[in-house]
Amino acid sequence: QTWTNRINKAAKMALLAWEKETGIELVQINGQRCYGGPPPGWVGGPPPAGTEVYITRLPQDVYEDTLIPLFESVGKLYEFRLMMTFSGLNRGFAYARYASRQDALRAIATLHRFQLRQGCAIVVCRSTQKRELVLDGLGASVSQQELKARLQRVTEGIHSVTLHTSPSQGQGKLAVLKYKTHKAAALAKKALVEGNLRLGETGVKVDWLDPELKKKLQLCEEEPLSSWVQEGESLALPRPVDMSLQNMLEHLNMLCWKRHLKTPLLITKCVQVNPNGWQQFWYQVVIPGYHMPISGFLWVPPDRQGQSKHENAKVVAALHALQVLGESL
Repeated sequence: QTWTNRINKAAKMALLAWEKETGIELVQINGQRCYGGPPPGWVGGPPPAGTEVYITRLPQDVYEDTLIPLFESVGKLYEFRLMMTFSGLNRGFAYARYASRQDALRAIATLHRFQLRQGCAIVVCRSTQKRELVLDGLGASVSQQELKARLQRVTEGIHSVTLHTSPSQGQGKLAVLKYKTHKAAALAKKALVEGNLRLGETGVKVDWLDPELKKKLQLCEEEPLSSWVQEGESLALPRPVDMSLQNMLEHLNMLCWKRHLKTPLLITKCVQVNPNGWQQFWYQVVIPGYHMPISGFLWVPPDRQGQSKHENAKVVAALHALQVLGESL
């Protein structure tokens, strides 16, 4: 018998008896034990956003045989996730996802500050559904493509990767990782921390993206990759841009002609310059006959040679328009 089995043995035996009696199946994956997602008999897709609650200040010797019946008493559970330590104790917090937002609100109203045992009031609140991680301490030579490829091998559900100059390391880089769900981000954080990911001379620090840092990164420089934003998503361009503005306009004009649209008009405007000399441009492509203008933002570095900064912005605008028109064919 290992030392981990001897810890909290009575509570573990009670949990096993409860599982056998109810037929409930718990699956432990990457430091969390899960029920449902979906539960037996569930019909349809997963619940919408806003249906998950965060539970904390749990005694470490309390398990699902106590928690699941308690949280099911206020609404229909879709999923329950209890964070676990290696020794078999819980880590003091869990997530409960309900079938509806009303059930989640009822759980907060009913169970927040509930006395789970004498002198132990739990905290139940809305789950923030954080999906963004930050990796700091990356080497200066790390590329966006290399980093994303490595992350895809060790994590699941990654949505996008963006690189920035690290505020804490002059020559290093910082990456913001966006995942499709909070669950995927949480599992990725654990895998990256325990996996000791190394992409530079020192170990990479992994944490949730702090709102203040996120705001700072948005206002300051971005990694030298021209990018545009469409419906909240960052779409990267090849680096360096190896097509001249004239060639891009020829491609765009040809596609517009094939779509029976008139000659496009490209508009660019510099909206801000950061302390490092990067310029942020707003651009818009107006195509007579097309149902809406195509617009976005991008950063242009201070040392780009050849074309002017406005010309580089127009290259991005033309690429964006080509993508939009191509997708709508």
